[in-house]
Amino acid sequence: MTGSRPPRVPAGLFAAFGLVWLIASAPPLAAQTSPPTAAPTAPPAPCASAEHRQFDFWLGQWRVERADGRLAGHNRIESRHGGCVLTEHYNTPGGYSGESLNIYDARRGVWHQTWTDSGGLLLQLEGGRDGEDMLLQGTLLSPEGPVAQRIRWSPLADGSVRQLWQTRAAGAREWTTIFDGRYTRVAPDAAP
Repeated sequence: MTGSRPPRVPAGLFAAFGLVWLIASAPPLAAQTSPPTAAPTAPPAPCASAEHRQFDFWLGQWRVERADGRLAGHNRIESRHGGCVLTEHYNTPGGYSGESLNIYDARRGVWHQTWTDSGGLLLQLEGGRDGEDMLLQGTLLSPEGPVAQRIRWSPLADGSVRQLWQTRAAGAREWTTIFDGRYTRVAPDAAP
């Protein structure tokens, strides 16, 4: 059979074979109509709980006045590190300054503050919400013995904050007020 032609395949058979091949290799219809999968959601921020926001009423730039209205100083409270830490920067017209770090310790369920200042004081306080207030307490050692410390921050209806710092020596019954101040918000460019 030299020189003979191969048998002729009808054109319709090629078209039918091509259609079968397309159908067989196409993805299933369900895959074409299913909705796109949602992008994976990010885990919640580590400090996004309501407890982490309990001290946010203290955020801002403040003019701090004593109970008699005299200027005590200026304070700037900022949210830092993804909302996990409140930082405090305090200064007075007389040159005194101090800073604190404030954090909600979720493992123990308490707020913690570490305060340091230009006089070399290290004060560590812990506590939490007391009604609408924040109440933190600790102890300082003095030559006469331990002195209990408690500081209460109270948000007021007009947007200001009252800070009441009291101490009590070992064996004493009464608390002594060493600072009773009012924080009044100021514009960021108005604070020194």
